[in-house]
Amino acid sequence: MFERPSPAVAPRVWEVGALCRAIADALEARFNPVAVRGEITGFSRASSGHCYFSVKDANGQLRCAMFRRAASLLDFSPRDGELVEVRGRLSVYEARGDLQFIVESMQRAGQGALFEQFLRLKAQLETEGLFDSARKRPLPLQPRGIGLVTSTGAAALHDVVTALRRRVPHIPVVLVPAQVQGTAAPASLVAALSKLYLLAQAGQASGADLTKNPPIDVILLVRGGGSIEDLWAFNDEQLARTIVQSPVPLISGVGHETDFTIADFCADLRAPTPTAAAELVAQPRDVWLGALGLLAGRISDGVQRQLDTRHQRLDQAAARLGRPSGLVAREQMQLARLAQRMRHGVLLKLQRLAQSQKALEADFPQKMQRRLVQQAERLDRAALRLELLDPRLVLHRGYALLTDTEGRAVTSVRQAQPGDALRATLADGVVDVTVAQPRLL
Repeated sequence: MFERPSPAVAPRVWEVGALCRAIADALEARFNPVAVRGEITGFSRASSGHCYFSVKDANGQLRCAMFRRAASLLDFSPRDGELVEVRGRLSVYEARGDLQFIVESMQRAGQGALFEQFLRLKAQLETEGLFDSARKRPLPLQPRGIGLVTSTGAAALHDVVTALRRRVPHIPVVLVPAQVQGTAAPASLVAALSKLYLLAQAGQASGADLTKNPPIDVILLVRGGGSIEDLWAFNDEQLARTIVQSPVPLISGVGHETDFTIADFCADLRAPTPTAAAELVAQPRDVWLGALGLLAGRISDGVQRQLDTRHQRLDQAAARLGRPSGLVAREQMQLARLAQRMRHGVLLKLQRLAQSQKALEADFPQKMQRRLVQQAERLDRAALRLELLDPRLVLHRGYALLTDTEGRAVTSVRQAQPGDALRATLADGVVDVTVAQPRLL
């Protein structure tokens, strides 16, 4: 029978380190070697190659350390949620007095409980067609507004806002905060998305007042990395069904590159990180400035080609005309109308470009306007040169334009015979004459 020590006997006083070593010796003598079956949680691999994690079941949890030599012999990459069998020895980490299990080997023992739930829900939703690529939509090239769902205290919010401010500071962002971890997180995420859906639909309705609320053309659902337990809210069935109801393309940026959730499969596009999700909808401003510059060059070249074509037609008309005064006036009027229409069309395009592209080069319309004014002045000078060719200017100096009865110009005495009827056009009218006797000079 176990005898209770006498109260008069004082207990032995241990040094802390000595007691830890004694406990470690007792554990090793009583249990080692030992095998444990449990679910991995909190797995991490240090730069040294050592692995640290815990194995757990419904009733307990045990800290584990697997040193580099043993870890190098693994034939798989351990993940949170996997059910494994580990073999090794119990020990005490004397620096903290913690019980730990030194793992010497590890093998899979089937899927962990959470991971099994994940696979069952994934198979169910995939069968229903929620993951079909045919229902997924392309992202807008340049969204007018971006919706964002995440936690206000998450690092993911800072990463996304930083990326958007750097790349597209002119695009408004509508944040609807939500819990991203814990039992209340799925309902919070569903409520936040539903609110954004209403805002997006209101902005897309005809006649919507966009001055009150910016239109939302794409939604980002983001959260930083963590264990399978940390990300479990994004494996919720109701959240999955809410995601596929989005009226606009939705990007899921949950966890790190190696993390996958049900939300990733339901979204229109999965991003490996929250920052990558922001970059997918944020083409850098320099790209659009370059595109605008290219478009401006094309417009300028088109205007110049039109002006050159009109000048050429004007020159050809001047060469063909015998009596160009009336036709010159008509051509000048037509040319003026075309130039006015051209100026108006270019200015209208520039105004539309300026309205759709904020924060772009402010002096572009002025440069184009100056170019148009220069071209208009060239056109006016060409019209003036053509006007100087008008025969009426010569008639005012006492000359006459002589034509036969069919309107052909008579420029030589050899074209006239005695008795021919001719017509002399003077500055203020015409005189019908009859040829008496043509004489060569």
